[in-house]
Amino acid sequence: MTPQTGAPEVSLLRLYMMRALYVLMAVGLAFHIWPSLIHHANAWPFWRGVASSLLGAIGAMAVLGIRYPLKMLPLLFFELGWKAIWLIVVALPLWFAHQMDADTMATVYECLMGIIVLIVIPWHYVFATYVKASGDRWR
Repeated sequence: MTPQTGAPEVSLLRLYMMRALYVLMAVGLAFHIWPSLIHHANAWPFWRGVASSLLGAIGAMAVLGIRYPLKMLPLLFFELGWKAIWLIVVALPLWFAHQMDADTMATVYECLMGIIVLIVIPWHYVFATYVKASGDRWR
């Protein structure tokens, strides 16, 4: 237990695994998303612009996770959440209808990499900090 928060101690190995995940997110999105954000010639369709901006922000915030892996856990929750929702709401119905195309299948594989997030998150810390601990005061 840490004396300041009463939360369980997270191993140094787990912290480095989290940092590696944040680096992977930041670098991957820096190479994949940021060039198109900076250098796009034509106006994007609305949702393409929204998705690219959102992913760019995730990549930028992942840089903070390298220094503060536990404080940036909500970013990993978000990453896990959007991938799970997309797989269930978008990909699964297409798969059941036998309408998967190559682009959708590629995104399925990318989203299934979210399993790494499941493995890296220190769930004992999450439970103690976000479930068992008292919430912030309301007034």
